[in-house]
This record gives sequence, C-alpha cells and structure tokens, in this order.
Amino acid sequence: MAPPITFPSLVPMAMLIIAFLALCLIPQPAQAITRHYEFNITMQNMTRLCHTKSIVTVNGKFPGPRIVTREGDRLLIKVTNHVPNNITLHWHGVRQLRNGWADGPAYITQCPIQTGQTYVYNYTIVGQRGTLWWHAHISWLRSTVYGPLIILPKENVSYPFVKPYKEVPIILGEWFNADPEAIISQALQTGGGPNVSDAYTINGLPGPLYNCSAKDTFKLKVKPGKTYLLRMINAALNDELFFSIANHTLTVVEADALYIKPFDTETLLVTPGQTTNVLLKTKSEYPDATFLMSARPYVTGQGTFDNSTVAGILEYESPTLHSTKSVKKIPLFKPVLPPLNDTAFAANFSKRFRSLANSQFPANVPQNVDKRFFFTVGLGTNPCDKNQTCQGPNGTKFAASINNVSFVQPTIALLQSHFSGQSKGVYSPYFPVNPLNWFNYTGNPPNNTMVTNGTKVLVLPFNTSVELIMQDTSLLGAESHPLHLHGFNFFVVGQGFGNFDPNKDPAKFNLIDPVERNTIGVPSGGWVAIRFLADNPGVWFMHCHLEVHTSWGLKMAWLVLDGKLPNQKLIPPPSDLPQC
Repeated sequence: MAPPITFPSLVPMAMLIIAFLALCLIPQPAQAITRHYEFNITMQNMTRLCHTKSIVTVNGKFPGPRIVTREGDRLLIKVTNHVPNNITLHWHGVRQLRNGWADGPAYITQCPIQTGQTYVYNYTIVGQRGTLWWHAHISWLRSTVYGPLIILPKENVSYPFVKPYKEVPIILGEWFNADPEAIISQALQTGGGPNVSDAYTINGLPGPLYNCSAKDTFKLKVKPGKTYLLRMINAALNDELFFSIANHTLTVVEADALYIKPFDTETLLVTPGQTTNVLLKTKSEYPDATFLMSARPYVTGQGTFDNSTVAGILEYESPTLHSTKSVKKIPLFKPVLPPLNDTAFAANFSKRFRSLANSQFPANVPQNVDKRFFFTVGLGTNPCDKNQTCQGPNGTKFAASINNVSFVQPTIALLQSHFSGQSKGVYSPYFPVNPLNWFNYTGNPPNNTMVTNGTKVLVLPFNTSVELIMQDTSLLGAESHPLHLHGFNFFVVGQGFGNFDPNKDPAKFNLIDPVERNTIGVPSGGWVAIRFLADNPGVWFMHCHLEVHTSWGLKMAWLVLDGKLPNQKLIPPPSDLPQC
C-alpha cells in the first residue's frame, strides 16, 4: 500500500505570506538617489527690449535650467565651459558640509573653470529642504547665469503648511542692453559708479511696462479657489526689490529654504541672494479681471539706479472655454508698491520673520557665545592711480570694505592654499575683529574715507559659537547691504537703527525663535546681529550680494579649522578641481 501523502501545514506558510505582505506595506525609508545634470556654458543670442545680444548661458537657456532634488540626494553637476570667459557656479544656500570644493566662489574655494575645461560639482543635500538657487560666482556673469535649485522634502514628508495645488518658481532678475562685464570693467577702471540695468525681469521677461516688451511678459494662469506655492528668488545684480500682486494677499511660509511662522502681507521685499516661499490663495470664483504682479527697487544709496518696474500678469482661467469677452476688455488691476526709499517698511517686514522653533523644526540658536565680532560695512575710497583722472568722490575711486579692509582677490584659491599649507603670501590670517578706527558710524562721517586693501581671513576653531554685529556706516551715504554667508545658516537675533549699543541692545535679542537664513540686509543707517555655530571646516566667503559692492571689496572670508574627529575635517579636493 502506498504511503499516505502528507502536506506541510498550510497555516505557518499562510502566516509567512501575510507577514511578508505586511512588510511590503510598511513605508520603507526613502532612498536617497544620485541625480546627474549636464551644464554646458555657451554663448546664446537673446533679444529683450528690441535689443539682441550674445549672452553667457547654461545650455542656451535664460534663466538657466531648474534643478529639482530631494533632501538627502547627491548631485553630480558636470560643468563644461565653451565660452571665452572663466566661469564658476555657486549653489547659493547649500551648506556644503566639509566640502568647500563644491561651493564655487572664484579664487575663494576654487580656481575658475577655464575655456574648454570641465569640472563636476559633487555634493549631497544634508538636512535642507526648500527654495535655493544657483548662479555664476565670478565677476558679473551671474547677470545671465542663474536658475532655481528646488529641494523637495524627503519622500512621504509633507510641508508644514497646506499642500499647494501647484508650485511656480518666480525669479526676479536684471537685464542690461550692454555687456555687464564691460560695464564693471569700465567702472573699476574709472573709479566711478557703474551704468545701471535697462530693465528688471520676471523669469527672464521684462513685461508690458517696458518699450517693445508686451510679447515678453510672464503670465501665471491660475484656477479659482486654489493654493499656489510661489518660489520667489531675487537674482538681480544690484537691487533689492519690492514685489506685489494686485488685490491678492501672500502668505510667507519660508525664507532661504527654512520654514518660518506664516504671516500675511500685500508686499514682499527680497534682497539679492534671498529666496522667499509664499502661498497665493486664488479668489474663490472667477473674478472677471486680470491682475499685474510687479517688482521695483528699494533704494537707499546715493548713486544712480534703475528706476523702472517689471510686471507679469496673473490670469484666471475663464469658466467658459469660449468666453465672449476678450482679455483686453476685462479690467486690469495694478498693485501699489511702497515708495522707493521706504526703509521703515523694510525694517518692519524683516522683523516679521520668525523660525517655526517647534519639535520637528527646532531653532538651535547658540545660547552661549565663544567669540564676539563687530564689523562695520560700507563704502569708502581708494586713491586715483597716478596720471589718471578718476570719477569717484572728489577725484578718487569708489571702494567698499568690512572693518575698513577692502578685500583684494587673490590669484590662487584660498581653500587650496589653506589645504596645501601654502598660505604664505596668499592671505593673512589677521582680519580685524573690530574696526581699527572707531567713529560715530551713522552720524556725520569723518573726512577721511580711504580704505585699506588686503586679502585677510578670520580664523575660527571648529565648533566656535559666533556672535557678529554688522554695522552700516554713513561714509559716502548710509545704505542697506544684503550680506550673504557661504557654508552656514545664521540666526538673526537682533536689528536696529543708529549705532549698536553693546550695553543696551543685547538685552533685546531674540534667542527663542529668531529667523534662520543665509542672506540678511544690514539696515540702512543701522545694524544687525547674527549668531552661528562654526561647525563646517573650510574657507567660507562672506560678502555683500549687491554685485557692485562686492566688486569694490565689500567681502571677506572665514577660515574654520578642522575638528579633532574624522567627520570634523575638510575632505581632500577632487582630482578634477580646476587649477589657476
């Protein structure tokens, strides 16, 4: 008799299958991926204001291509230079932890990519999400070489605000009919102020308020009753910009890729270098009207400026596809922007920004300070070269400085000379921690406006907690200066007008929920106080993001030394790092 056929019990097997399926249904940790981009630097003919010229671009596009990534992802961006100019690219606001080689400012962290050369920017987005941007970081090439860098949260992580129906980058820029490289070259030669731009742009388009530009208008088509996330970026060379959309309120939810406590406003002020995410809630029903979105400058200096207005159009999709009314017949509303010199608006707007400071997004403000620094920022002069007449103040050349040191660009990158231990003759490690000459900074300026010139860095031991007061001066006129710090975010713990008072002002500092950002306006005729932890070894540029002031020397660098542990040290340079 054949032996009975035995089946293994089906119960354990069923349990195994159920367990396996259950495992599959558990959300797996999101996998960070490597994203590859190819950036070819090429000349491209471009026409604006009925004026055609050849401009430097990435991949022939103006503005340049959008980079979209996620927190935790690695980016490999291969940049090949096909133009006569030297080029570098900076990933504005990316912390570049221990990896200054990918930061991009020319002669600070790298030598430029020369004609015919290639360099791969290789970096990982660690602990950051939001709107940043990228731009050329040599001379004035960023006037046309820029684009959005959008970092989405990790998979399955939501925004701390209502999920938008759609996300739209809005980049404010400047257009010059002349070649910006020729403009700054001539200004540095004559010592005078450079010629100003011919138009402002929204996503590269000047819009209907300029001659010959109605066809070059940015249009944002929206549906009623929806929420749109506008990712605002100010990529203008030399102008802080007010921005508003007629008859619409904007809710600010993020600054420089850091979430903030939401607040409503009719008008934004965005300095060059800053990014601001806002929610636009459209009207619940079709409004039978169109609305201008406009930007124009906030001006504090005494020099000439581009006093024009860029406009785009917010257009609601009509409920009937074949509407009998043409767009021309429905009313067009225009926003009311603050006066050009509205410093009170600028100060009040800046004070409204506060960190979320909750358990998910804490504000880790340094409570104890290891080192305190006081920097004056402002304009000044250099003597005219012999046998030359100069167009700066009283026959001098315009200059700009921090603590009266106007930065002289080296011919070898600072980070390379630091890493190789060959810094002698390249830079001095003795940047002044206070002004060498004290005066009434915001009162009547002294007669002597001359600056000193040098390549100096300020050395910080790893993990130093820093408090920095930046004080505007009235030398050649008080002026707002948007200061950008590479390699770090910082907390804006205080700001005010007049001269900083070390005895009274610190008592008013906000150490609980100050805004955290990478670029902040030093108020015109005032001061700002920031704190940051120097936990990122390397050489990190700090400069005014008004390009003309950077060209004049309003810049310096921090040298953060290695820590003791392996993960506290600057990594070695990549093999393809450009040489000078």
